[in-house]
Amino acid sequence: MTKKVVVVGGGWAGSAAALAARKAGCEVELFERTDMLLGTGLVGGIMRNNGRFTATEEMTALGGGDLFKIADAEARHTNVEFPGHKHVTLYDVARIEPAVRRALIDAGVTVHLHARVKEIEKEGDKITKVIADNGHGEKDIVAEGDVFVDASGTAGPQGNCMKYGNGCAMCIYRCPTFGPRLSIAARAGVSEILGLKGDGTVGAMSGSCKLHKDSLSKDIVEKLDKTGVAIIPIPEHLRKSVKSLSEKCCQQYALIEFAENIILLDTGHAKLMTSYYPLEVLRQVPGFENARFEDPYAGGIGNSMRYLGMLPRNDALKVEGLANVFCGGEKAGLLVGHTEAIVTGTLAGHNAARTALGLEPLVLPRTLAVGDAIAYVREAMQHKEGLTKKYTFSGSVYFEHMKKQNLYTLDLDAIRDRVEKAGLTGVFARSLA
Repeated sequence: MTKKVVVVGGGWAGSAAALAARKAGCEVELFERTDMLLGTGLVGGIMRNNGRFTATEEMTALGGGDLFKIADAEARHTNVEFPGHKHVTLYDVARIEPAVRRALIDAGVTVHLHARVKEIEKEGDKITKVIADNGHGEKDIVAEGDVFVDASGTAGPQGNCMKYGNGCAMCIYRCPTFGPRLSIAARAGVSEILGLKGDGTVGAMSGSCKLHKDSLSKDIVEKLDKTGVAIIPIPEHLRKSVKSLSEKCCQQYALIEFAENIILLDTGHAKLMTSYYPLEVLRQVPGFENARFEDPYAGGIGNSMRYLGMLPRNDALKVEGLANVFCGGEKAGLLVGHTEAIVTGTLAGHNAARTALGLEPLVLPRTLAVGDAIAYVREAMQHKEGLTKKYTFSGSVYFEHMKKQNLYTLDLDAIRDRVEKAGLTGVFARSLA
């Protein structure tokens, strides 16, 4: 009898989990509350920068490189450099979601869009089914499962942005339209974990905004189209402090260069590498006289608040207190970025399938950057100070640790060799059924 894995949340992590569980041989249903997959991936666009290159190639050698290949195929620019970041790939945020959706459907994943999970049923320490609204006005969708993956994210509902941020900024999560996220693990009784800013207050503001390229000067647009990057000095009296940049979840960008310059990346829109800029201030910078925000639409007042709903888990990404629930993406801890979401989502989906099929979950060894990061973040989050930091392959705390452990490399042969030495070459590509 075929075993079923149910994935809640269709961001990068949920999409990766669904693919991994399907490749392992399980039937898979994925529920996404909005009308598109990928979540912040719809406005993100950065891959392969710094240690993310290593993590990407490790995952490819492990057999979990499907989504990275799609991002490479939809790249607008490759091998880009900007302050603090090398060998960057910038994918097209307009083209990436349909490509990922096709890949999931072609793999045999049943994808439910505009289907917000609102309730669960549980027996003992196991979730048995989820119940979701049907956004098309029809009756609820009910899905039974053997194992579940909670990839519901940590941003939203709208009230959290009102309480911990600067108000609803009308971001890509679109809570007023599609409703708040729901963590199935939390609904089953697991206490979610709150991330903290450096000053001890709750949450972290999302890391960047998008500007409409046609609202920028011709010179800026031409530079973006040609090189993928535009760096525009900010008049001194308009500059942000480095301290204000540290409020972002993406602390790898809390560098002096991002305080003294507006740094834009071409992802289809112009990616503004700061959480927000008051519009009346931004328009005083030469070249930005007509600037308009595309995400969030009210990006002049702020951005979405994140890391308000993480889950306690082990290094196999099984949620503590539940026998048949795994987690990926931001649910798995203070890991920031698309690459990090794909890594954790893939492991969560694979282990969900292993559990459904009666096999022991896989723990990635710390000889691999992807395994080390998962363990490192879990350990760090056991302490209050660790909850004030954010972790990523691309910079700041974890990238420095990664380099000290000699895990960062661009040598493809060396990466494949260490995956082979771990006995894990192609592990995510094999059917276990």
